[in-house]
Amino acid sequence: MTNDPTIRNITVVGTGVIGNGWITRFLANGYQVTAFDPDPKTEEKTRAAVERAWPWMEKMGLHKDASKDKLIFHSNLEEALKEADFVQENVPEREEIKRKVIADIDTYAKEEAIIASSTSGILPSSLQADCHNHPERIIVAHPFNPVYLMPLVELVGGEKTDAHAIEKARSFYDSLKMKPLVVRKEIEGHIADRLMEAIWRESLHIVNDGVASTDEIDSSIIYGPGLRWALMGPFMTLHMGGGKEGMRHLLEQFGPALKLPWTKLEAPELTEELADQVITGCEAQTAGIEMEKLEDRRDQFLIELQQLLEKYWPGSTLSGKL
Repeated sequence: MTNDPTIRNITVVGTGVIGNGWITRFLANGYQVTAFDPDPKTEEKTRAAVERAWPWMEKMGLHKDASKDKLIFHSNLEEALKEADFVQENVPEREEIKRKVIADIDTYAKEEAIIASSTSGILPSSLQADCHNHPERIIVAHPFNPVYLMPLVELVGGEKTDAHAIEKARSFYDSLKMKPLVVRKEIEGHIADRLMEAIWRESLHIVNDGVASTDEIDSSIIYGPGLRWALMGPFMTLHMGGGKEGMRHLLEQFGPALKLPWTKLEAPELTEELADQVITGCEAQTAGIEMEKLEDRRDQFLIELQQLLEKYWPGSTLSGKL
């Protein structure tokens, strides 16, 4: 996959965990990256984050033009955006902040630059609301952590988004060895986060009701549906659960159970007692292990899992991979 020739310079606005993940991925794919963050300590943190993640990018495979030296910082947003062909915004997940920052980016960025927000739940139409220059180039491009390794990015357009902006972004992220998913309609939380939130809410109820610990819940996913979901997703997994007649038989047999009160849907009240159970449970699972070692274990697993998945990809559609 070759890089988009119209995109040479990328500006990343906001350099927390997600922003640094994007920076690493962009650099590994040969791009010139300009970073902006009002925190004066951010450059040191970002360069350290890139340095730490770089060995994993080497294992994944670097672009021939990849270089950590292609990262520069600007303390002025207007200057940081001057050469940008593509802008990735990652400021804190508060709508008023994101709207203000994106409106500023829209003011300063050149007309042809796509502006993509990493928001995990805010609607793109809301993000466009204060943009008076070119709101048609504002999109959501929601990644997953660690951004430098996780392939999924959800692309969502708002009421004013031009279809060309979505298609250009889709092609761009595809060139980054990602799996861009164009969401047909804007909805809070997009797709994957809504599904994760549903499991998260039920998990909190199970802990709160004394049914299982955090470790037991994690094990139930890791050694149960998680193994199948990595290849097939929830629909194909259930389709196969219906035997030769697939989903038709499964819905006939188990459809009525959907009305049974197996799930609670609404999250439980996050009391101090529940919070303490969750926190102490997670701390017990990771006792004596530094977070960096957990990250290394996760990243090595993600690389090996993606290498395996490439043999079967795309598992969700089974197109020619049987």
